[in-house]
Amino acid sequence: MMFGKTNGNESHSDRAVASAQEEIRRLASGGDAPHPEEAASLSSGLTIVGKIIGRGALTIFGHVEGELRASTVVIAEGAEMLGDVVAEELTVNGHVKGDIHANRVRLGGTGVVEGNISHQTLAMEESARFEGASRRNEKAIDAQSFVHKKQETH
Repeated sequence: MMFGKTNGNESHSDRAVASAQEEIRRLASGGDAPHPEEAASLSSGLTIVGKIIGRGALTIFGHVEGELRASTVVIAEGAEMLGDVVAEELTVNGHVKGDIHANRVRLGGTGVVEGNISHQTLAMEESARFEGASRRNEKAIDAQSFVHKKQETH
């Protein structure tokens, strides 16, 4: 749930949240999208150090250091991800420093990636920044089955 301001002025962070929520809605409109109850977000004041593994959609507004594996991931504008990301769908509007393995990768206009990207499809807006190697991978990345296998072994 998002609370609106009564004076009609939208702050930069409000626009970033709205943009990330719109991106999750766009991705969820696809046939193999997670259920709405499987969506989560990490707020802008939060720093996570470690491994994040999830089945559904995840929007990051804060700072993550470690490894991230989820079906649908949005790195919002102003967010930072230091470590590797594995996802079926990944949208980067923030900063990722690490390798990316995803079926569909989209770098938004404010997105920055420092690392290699392994993908089936890659889309970049004109003002996005990318430093690394891009490799097209025909073999689909199945983040869902990876999550289930990891949980079964623990």
